[in-house]
Amino acid sequence: MNDELTALIFDVDGTLADTEEVHRQAFNEAFAEAGLDWCWDPALYLRLLDVSGGNERILHFWRGVDAAAAGDPAAADRVAQLHAMKTRIYEARVSSGAVRLRPGVQRLMAEALSADLRLAIATTTTPANIDALLRIPFGAQWRRIFSYIGDAATAPRKKPDPQVYEMGLAALGLGANRCVAFEDSTHGLCAARALDIPTIVTPSPWTEGQGFAGALRVLPHLGDPWHPLPRSLAGMKHAWVDLDALRLWHREAA
Repeated sequence: MNDELTALIFDVDGTLADTEEVHRQAFNEAFAEAGLDWCWDPALYLRLLDVSGGNERILHFWRGVDAAAAGDPAAADRVAQLHAMKTRIYEARVSSGAVRLRPGVQRLMAEALSADLRLAIATTTTPANIDALLRIPFGAQWRRIFSYIGDAATAPRKKPDPQVYEMGLAALGLGANRCVAFEDSTHGLCAARALDIPTIVTPSPWTEGQGFAGALRVLPHLGDPWHPLPRSLAGMKHAWVDLDALRLWHREAA
C-alpha cells in the first residue's frame, strides 16, 4: 500500500493563527451593538470554547442566562443575526492586520507546494473568517493553493465530529495514511484521529492546558529560522518543522 505523505490538512482558528482573542472581542462588540448586556470575559470564553461553532456558542450561553427566550422559535434567527454581526466585526479587525499567521505556517505551506504536496483546510469556522485571515498573507486568490476547503458551510457537524475530515479525504481522493493534519485543540485532534489521520498539535494560549493523547507531535508552534522552536526535536535538522521532519514522523506513524 502506498503511504507516501501527499497532503497537509490545516485547521484554522488557533492553528493557522491565534484568533480567539479577536473572536472574543468581536462577540462582545456584536452584543453591545445589539443592545445586549452580555460580556464574555476571558475566563468565560475559555469555558465556551468547549462548544464548537459560533452560532452554537451563542445559543449555549443564551440558554444559560435565559432558557425560555433561547427556546423561543425565533431564537435561531436571532442567533444567526448576532453571529453575522460578530463575523462582520471580526472580518474588519482581521483585515486591518490585527492577526498574523503563527510561526512556520506560511513557510511550511510554501515548502509543501514546492514539493508538489497538496494543501487542505478542515475547520469549523465560517468562510468569511477564513477569507479575512488568508487573503492578507496569500492574496485575493488564496483559495487556489488549497485542494480542499472544508468549513462550517460545507461540513455543518462540528468537531470533534470528523465530518469535515471525512469530506476532505473524499475530496482529495486519499486515505488517512497519506496525510498529516495540524490542529490546536482536543476537539480538532479527536476529529482527525477518529479517521486515523496522523496529527500534529500546536496548542494556542486558549488550548494549551488540554490533553493531546494520540497526537503525532505536540509543539509550541511550527517554527521559522527567525523564530525557532525552543529546542530541536528528534528527526529535525533545524529548530523548525520542515518537510524532512514531517516525512520522518509520518513514516513513524505508519
